[in-house]
Amino acid sequence: MLVIDPRSPLPPFEQLRSQLVTQITDGELAPGVRLPSVRRLANDLRLAPNTVARAYRELEAAGYVRTAGRNGTIVTPPDDGPDIARQASALAEAYARGMRALGLGPDAMVAYLRRELV
Repeated sequence: MLVIDPRSPLPPFEQLRSQLVTQITDGELAPGVRLPSVRRLANDLRLAPNTVARAYRELEAAGYVRTAGRNGTIVTPPDDGPDIARQASALAEAYARGMRALGLGPDAMVAYLRRELV
């Protein structure tokens, strides 16, 4: 079940994207499953269609789903080999979530990460 918390510091598109990533990686949404249409999900969650569309675009860019024209948005199967992009995205998401929990903003997050890269 997808739930958007209007009091969350995370924007609604990010809440939706994150929850869908979790459902996909946990196997709740299996490869080949078609996600609800943008309009239907926006209506169900009481969001603007552009908010849902942005979450879907970001999922597609990260390789979690593919848009199949009139056939909708479909969960993609995992790659046969190591999926570095997906792993990197999961690590970045965990890092950002942890840093937000500390009350840090994007500039501070990047600054701490740069210190570790030196």
